[in-house]
Amino acid sequence: MPVLATTNITLPKQIASGMWSKTVTGSVVAQLSGSEPMKFGSVDIMTFSAPPRAEYVAEAAQKGTTGGTFGVKTATPHKAHVTMRFNEEVQWADEDYQLGVLQTLADAGSVALARALDLGAIHGINPLSGAAIASIVAADRLNTTTNRVEVVGASTADTEFETAAGLIIAQGYTPTGVALDPKFAWTLSTARFADGRKKFPELGLGTNVSNFQGITTATSTTVSGLPEATDTKLRALIGDWSLLRWGVQKNVPVELIKYGDPDGQGDLKRQNQIAMRLEIVYGWAVLDLLGFAALNDLV
Repeated sequence: MPVLATTNITLPKQIASGMWSKTVTGSVVAQLSGSEPMKFGSVDIMTFSAPPRAEYVAEAAQKGTTGGTFGVKTATPHKAHVTMRFNEEVQWADEDYQLGVLQTLADAGSVALARALDLGAIHGINPLSGAAIASIVAADRLNTTTNRVEVVGASTADTEFETAAGLIIAQGYTPTGVALDPKFAWTLSTARFADGRKKFPELGLGTNVSNFQGITTATSTTVSGLPEATDTKLRALIGDWSLLRWGVQKNVPVELIKYGDPDGQGDLKRQNQIAMRLEIVYGWAVLDLLGFAALNDLV
């Protein structure tokens, strides 16, 4: 039976697997902070706001309280979708061609969903409009950290990076990764000593950087928010990425829509079109924003 013959499409395994892989590798959040299984809805995460301390007790002495204060952070669901329209004649094509249409949706949709994860968790930005999302509170947007360092230029970029790391270490955290905007990756890769030698020749041209100063590195324009939104001026986000707890709360489905106006672009039947929609529900919470530091370009 043709794969587009019903309204509920089950993606062939080779496409579904490729889609999720691309979503993971296309996101700086997913590269720096591993996902975890998460049930649908608001999920409470228990934390120690004040960890307990051990006590040595003398023989026959009484034991005292060792402290320990529990706290709760709530990971809330955020649903993203990709809806694409096609001429309805695609339904009349053979199965190989229909699979090609699904592959196109998988490729484009996976990139969009990966960017949606970054833009939501880092900036709280709606990728389609570039506007702030009211439901993503400041405490769950990494770029609201109060640890901030101004990016001056190539000659001081490495020391500015170290300063940002120092702000995190001063809070008792260990930097585990950094998300770089391509412009800052280029700045680091082209930084030179006074005699013309490159400071960081291992960075090449600043593309596909996976490690800098001994910590895991990921690069994407989602760090600055471009092109979906106005440049946020964020150039790098360094932190203890274990403090970002996120997961996929609902599997990625693909729905074939033949009737109505699912995206505000006019009636499908009137325009001889069909639509396919891909949706995913992310959930995330930031346990402590002080475990992150932002490097900002103020120019």
